[in-house]
Amino acid sequence: MEPDDIPGVVSIENSSFPTPWSAASFRHELLENPYARLFVVRAPDPDGVVGFACLWIVDQELKINNLAIHPLWRRRGLGRRLLKFALGLALSEGCLEATLEVRPSNGAALAMYAGEGFQTVGRRKRYYSDTHEDALVMVRPIDPARAG
Repeated sequence: MEPDDIPGVVSIENSSFPTPWSAASFRHELLENPYARLFVVRAPDPDGVVGFACLWIVDQELKINNLAIHPLWRRRGLGRRLLKFALGLALSEGCLEATLEVRPSNGAALAMYAGEGFQTVGRRKRYYSDTHEDALVMVRPIDPARAG
């Protein structure tokens, strides 16, 4: 991700999440957070950015903060490819596991994560400030045989 990608990322964020991150949040992650790794999926012009991932690598853990695909580009395997890319990055960085939080109501994301070996290991009560919905905590070991 480059700074010029942020408006496209924010547009996808706004159409994907009830409590979206701001442009300033993405700018901070991109330019100031030493643990953050941000990536975009690009389509041929004029579409530009059609997906993104915001990841943290801390010690030996990959934390998936945000991963989203533009609504018009969903159901084409881009989210799964981006997730596999993130897992491959985690392997190359020496990570031992990947973690994330997801809404129990997000069936598409749950199916994708489960399909890539994530398992639910916990629940954060009333995690999401907009609806007070719980978050499911999912974890996946980083295994060279399964990554990327």
